[in-house]
Amino acid sequence: MATREKLVEVKNLKKYFDMGKGQHLKAVDDVSFDIYKGETLGLVGESGCGKSTTGRTIIRLYGATDGSVTFNGEDVHGKKDKTKLKEFNRKMQMIFQDPYASLNPRMTVKDIIAEGIDIHGLANSKEERLEKVYDLLETVGLNKEHANRYPHEFSGGQRQRIGIARALAVDPDFIIADEPISALDVSIQAQVVNLMQKLQRERGLTYLFIAHDLSMVKHISDRVGVMYLGNLVELTESDTLYNEPLHPYTQALLSAIPVPDPELERSRERIILEGDVPSPVSPPSGCRFRTRCPHAMDICAKAVPQWQEAREGHYVACHLYDDELKENQ
Repeated sequence: MATREKLVEVKNLKKYFDMGKGQHLKAVDDVSFDIYKGETLGLVGESGCGKSTTGRTIIRLYGATDGSVTFNGEDVHGKKDKTKLKEFNRKMQMIFQDPYASLNPRMTVKDIIAEGIDIHGLANSKEERLEKVYDLLETVGLNKEHANRYPHEFSGGQRQRIGIARALAVDPDFIIADEPISALDVSIQAQVVNLMQKLQRERGLTYLFIAHDLSMVKHISDRVGVMYLGNLVELTESDTLYNEPLHPYTQALLSAIPVPDPELERSRERIILEGDVPSPVSPPSGCRFRTRCPHAMDICAKAVPQWQEAREGHYVACHLYDDELKENQ
């Protein structure tokens, strides 16, 4: 990473959904992390852990229940001025998970990509607008002949490229990629990830890359955060997380990834988690992972583990490291 300048700061973010009868689904519950300019922060976890809701709350698709999101030093959820909101919307964009559902089937590719250009007044004429669309299509590996076609005429991978072109159209600083490859064939996934990395280098982009495929996240991310049931349980640099995972949940996730070496694969110990993920409407007391954790202790049911820097640059929320933290102090 060239700089360590914070672009996005998420502090104690909460997003609860009202379920009626006084019940709330705690999709995101007290999550904090920073994203630095020019980096890719990966966010991983099982389905339903709150990672997509975190991304959607950061970009204001959902209002925050509590906590704050700061972008370039400005409070995101406190913005009321329409001009400032419009500027924020231009600087932060999203690539959606499903390329089949996120493109309007009644609009041509040209109009889909140019929608942001029109809203923000980034083209002075029809010719300039069309030229920008052609440039964006070529940037994402398509060609200008595609401009007048409709989404249904494209494959999944091509549709996701159109989605990327749409996000790039307003020249953003920060892109939230919400599982952008999960709906694509494996052969296409690497192409889309390589394209995103190329665009990041060329345009100085910053990414929040949300996914459940840990091997792909390692490939693209500088740092990785692991979520479980609305909580962030571990966050560190990508290589460190994969080589020295601290949280039992992270260890279990990584043990499920196959290794290409047959000898090593045979000798590896798989960590099989017992039971199902508890309901986010009534999560377990103390540590939310304790009901499935092979190392659960008495304290895990009584106290919520603190978010702590167990080792340099390696954050974890787990009682196993309380003593280690005391020794380091």
